[in-house]
Amino acid sequence: MTFNKKDKSDAVLLELYKQLLYPRMIEEKMLILLRQGLIGKWFSGIGQEAIAVGSTAAMQASEYILPMHRNLGVFTTRNIPLKKLVAQWQGKLNGFTKGRDRSFHFGTQEHKIIGMISHLGPQMALADGIALADLIANREKATLVFTGEGATSEGDFHEAINVAAVWNLPVIFLIENNGYGLSTPINEQFKCKNLIDKAIGYGIEGFQIDGNNILEVYDTISSIAEEIRKNPRPVLVECLTFRMRGHEEASGTKYVPQDLFDEWGKKDPVRNYEDFLIAQNILTGQKITDIKTTFKTQIETEVESAFNEEEPSADVEGELNDMYYPHVPEVHEPKQQTKNVRYIDAITDGLRTAMIKHDNLVIMGQDIAEYGGAFKITDGFVNEFGKNRVRNTPICESAIVGASLGLSINGYKSVVEMQFADFVSCGFNQIVNNLAKTHYRWGEKADVVIRMPTGAGTGAGPFHSQSNEAWFTKTPGLKVVYPAFPADAKGLLLAAIEDPNPVMYFEHKYLYRSLNGFVPEDFYTIEIGKANTIRYGQQLCIITYGLGVHWALSYLDENPDISATIIDLRSLVPWDKEAIASAVKNTGKVLILHEDTLTCGFGAEIAAWIAEHCFEYLDAPVIRCASLDTAIPMSKPLEDSFLAKERLSESITKLLSY
Repeated sequence: MTFNKKDKSDAVLLELYKQLLYPRMIEEKMLILLRQGLIGKWFSGIGQEAIAVGSTAAMQASEYILPMHRNLGVFTTRNIPLKKLVAQWQGKLNGFTKGRDRSFHFGTQEHKIIGMISHLGPQMALADGIALADLIANREKATLVFTGEGATSEGDFHEAINVAAVWNLPVIFLIENNGYGLSTPINEQFKCKNLIDKAIGYGIEGFQIDGNNILEVYDTISSIAEEIRKNPRPVLVECLTFRMRGHEEASGTKYVPQDLFDEWGKKDPVRNYEDFLIAQNILTGQKITDIKTTFKTQIETEVESAFNEEEPSADVEGELNDMYYPHVPEVHEPKQQTKNVRYIDAITDGLRTAMIKHDNLVIMGQDIAEYGGAFKITDGFVNEFGKNRVRNTPICESAIVGASLGLSINGYKSVVEMQFADFVSCGFNQIVNNLAKTHYRWGEKADVVIRMPTGAGTGAGPFHSQSNEAWFTKTPGLKVVYPAFPADAKGLLLAAIEDPNPVMYFEHKYLYRSLNGFVPEDFYTIEIGKANTIRYGQQLCIITYGLGVHWALSYLDENPDISATIIDLRSLVPWDKEAIASAVKNTGKVLILHEDTLTCGFGAEIAAWIAEHCFEYLDAPVIRCASLDTAIPMSKPLEDSFLAKERLSESITKLLSY
């Protein structure tokens, strides 16, 4: 192994040695504790330290780094106290996640480190969003994100690099190629000779370096970062290294041939760099002993102190509250006159109002810029607000949702348009595992709104008509709104954008151009979680939302002899239990109506809650009226038969007969 010191001073070379040695010694201590049964799990980076340490030392302290399991050196080089790290690993209350997550699954704004989730690849898109925020704000910064050779097979790898390339984002995508994804060798993971061969497919630069040579890592990352700060663009770096321990300690290493251990053992990054410094008369045996003695004492003290820290205690209220970023909604009443507009225009007006109010708000989606979106909701926005803030995206829902979280982490707000709600499945993981859990895990907001053009009635078939809100009402950490009227569409959209938590905003496509209403022209909000009782009656109450509201209104208009209360939920998470309880008490009979399929639709949750909390007020079973448990057909006769509206009359008659 050849080291090139270039113009580095002896002090810099020595500091790099200390930064390299420190995580190695911490790991050696952790392995002892593991054997003693004092810690439960460990992902070892022994043999790979030069990558984490060298690249982190090359980045500016104010620049974000997104590491992986085996990157202890990132955290130590950023000077995070070991006591705090051990508390995290031990699940202590004062760890970064309060005992809620393990290992390096956390972030810290103080140290500009954003940890991974277990799905590996999704963090790469977060780096895109972080870099995009810097780019829009004209900050000359680079972002560094780690991934392993195994994760290069994931779609998230492709999507994140492709977006970064198309948008010229200053991101360094660093692949740690250590030969194995758990037990799967690289010849069973990819066919190309080298992973940097992938770079040419994205039209970006790729560099392959010796990941065990700390100076080569440091110099390469320093040079790339300096360049892309001035001339923003992504770069792919493949660091060749080897994992000297198991994927995690319990998995062992029996699947690895001994000759590979022998070969890579000679390339140990700590020992080889140590030998180089001795040859340069920068280190001596005594100095090495002194450094190790100091580190050993420090490590023992910090570990012992962390072990004595407080364990988390069960606090149900605290756990529930921490699913969401603290936010006390301020309801803004409208002050200006109203205007009669279509449902779709109310959404456009809401977006425009928010874009004017928040100069850090970015809208992203397929075809939303010059084309104005599939439904023309953002038509003209690119001329009004510029392409920096109104961004066409490639067809890559996962990367764009991930980028929205990165934008939030770096001080921006975002609205992501799913071209159709059905397509959200391609970004599902980012929503339910990243957006939804980020605050609970490490206290960071996810200031993101996902717009969901939803619903049937247009003959669009199985892939453009789903009502999939129940996918998300099940997921703690998300808020879900579903307006039925133009005024609610604008007010709830503005409330969602004001809220620093992730909000799924469902807007019904059938209502876009078929429904008009009076909408205030200025800025106003409607409280998320507050239902609207739009009709009062005595015989029954109909609890519904979205297009179901209009089905209910139409039916009652056609049957004026029926006296019914209609509750438009407007919000599904949180939902207005007080309004529902009041309606149940006043009528005694409940019909829950929604467009979604019957089984496990959101109505099931409402029905269960009423049965548990309002049973004594019921004069009949709670009845659900929903769509068939099938996919949504295209043909109008079949679609009409599918929809809940087809069974509304029968359901009401059945309920009233009790």
